[in-house]
Amino acid sequence: MIWVKAALLVLAPMFFALGVVLPLVRFEKLYFFVDNPSLVEIVVALWRDGNGGLALLVGLLSIAFPAVKLVGLAAEAFTVSESGPRGGLLHALVPFLSKWSMMDVLLVAIVIFAAKTSGLAEAFTQPGLWFYAASSVLAGLLHHLLRQGAVQ
Repeated sequence: MIWVKAALLVLAPMFFALGVVLPLVRFEKLYFFVDNPSLVEIVVALWRDGNGGLALLVGLLSIAFPAVKLVGLAAEAFTVSESGPRGGLLHALVPFLSKWSMMDVLLVAIVIFAAKTSGLAEAFTQPGLWFYAASSVLAGLLHHLLRQGAVQ
């Protein structure tokens, strides 16, 4: 089981990094205009276009919270505790941040659905979305395995 946890501890942050910088979705408008934004590009574009509040919100929920969650999982994995559950701020934050894990994937799915049904553009998922979703799933699995190990 230690090898599974170690693999998840390496793969989840790697997939997260790929999910943040690779294109999430491909929009095709009128067969000539194509846009492949990544999560970082979306946040930067929101900020540049004067939507600072929305850029901050998306940046926090999509980049900062998952990164802190992954750091918390790593801290939890490397903390040795002989007596019951582990403590600390990161240990307390991980369950809270886990609740927001798949929100971005759901949001992109809704945008793709809206683009396809409106007829204004065609939208297709890109590797960034799949890496981001895989990172969220792997982090959730790692969280479960670490908590299960702490209880035993």
